[in-house]
Amino acid sequence: MGNIRVRKETGKLFFDFRYKGKRCREQTKLDDTPANRKRMKIVLNKIDAEITLGTFNYWDYFPESPRAEEFHHLKQLGDKAFTDTPLFKDFAETWVNEMQAQWRLSHKEGVELNLRKYILPKFGEKEVGHITKAEILAFRSELAKVTKKKSGTPLSASRINHIITPLRMILNEAANRFDFSSPYHGIKSLRVPKTDVEPFSIEEVQTIINTVRPDYRNYYIVRFFTGMRTSEIHGLQWKFVDFNRRQILVRQALVRGGLTYTKNDGSFRAIDMSEMVYDALKAQHKVTKQSEFVFCTRQGTPLNHNNVCNRVWQPLLRHLGLAVRRPYQTRHTAATLWLAAGESPEWIARQMGHTTTEMLFRVYSRYVPNLTRQDGSAFERLLKNHLQLNKPK
Repeated sequence: MGNIRVRKETGKLFFDFRYKGKRCREQTKLDDTPANRKRMKIVLNKIDAEITLGTFNYWDYFPESPRAEEFHHLKQLGDKAFTDTPLFKDFAETWVNEMQAQWRLSHKEGVELNLRKYILPKFGEKEVGHITKAEILAFRSELAKVTKKKSGTPLSASRINHIITPLRMILNEAANRFDFSSPYHGIKSLRVPKTDVEPFSIEEVQTIINTVRPDYRNYYIVRFFTGMRTSEIHGLQWKFVDFNRRQILVRQALVRGGLTYTKNDGSFRAIDMSEMVYDALKAQHKVTKQSEFVFCTRQGTPLNHNNVCNRVWQPLLRHLGLAVRRPYQTRHTAATLWLAAGESPEWIARQMGHTTTEMLFRVYSRYVPNLTRQDGSAFERLLKNHLQLNKPK
């Protein structure tokens, strides 16, 4: 839908509308009066109607305009010379507004950051229907040359994939709406090298818990023996700790200082407390029962991940001579210890918030033989004790 606007320099009215994906501004000699605006509005409504019906001819309304010559030339080339699509920046804004209702705040901020910092400077002024596959591949190659400010290292394949994902989704959605072939078709994500998890051994866990400063002892007991994510344990409130049933109800997460829904539906779960976790939470309750949050600052506010990591976690690992690892490795540690103890994979998956056991066997199973020594010898003993075959003569 177009608009009637006034040029400040002259005080004259002009038409402002979009046609064939281009913004068109056509000047008139009419002064800015209610009567003139009404006259121009009637004309503009007719233009909008003809554009919708596909019968609009620029020459009929603005024969002396350079735009008329431009559109006439394109029409002679055929309709395939142009596609009636909006600018990428305009459609991207529409897409974000439509999608944000189903996003977590942190995801929305991440998408908007990637759009603002990387994608819009490259494609913002282009029509979505005119972006080519070659331009997308060139853009991805440019990202591979970008270096991080602090470390000076190039962006990882995983980071590049995350940056370019909104571009793919926007172009594919625009292609569906405006009936053109998506230029992203056939472009695969960059291959991301697999990385190993680095869980702690039971001996290392014991050393960490015995050495950590007393006010964080309960915190790390819960982290190591529940498999809770950082956002989940920092967002844990006492109303979700059920001492009677000995369960921790994971119902929310602390993301960027605000409480939000869990990472996904599978993360909405009940974690069974072991005796050690139960005792740790009972002891913690005596300390922070006046606060909503189980683990909190002296003011009762939630813990800050960066503060805990930089002031407690990393100095502790360096003091103990252990390789500095992300706090997330406490979650991996819980999974490997449960597996090593012989717990049911289905039960472990529920505790972790996984909908299937696939990740357990794909990510953690290689640690089990080292921890339990169950490396096939149990099967050998079964065969020897219960299976008797006649030896060949």
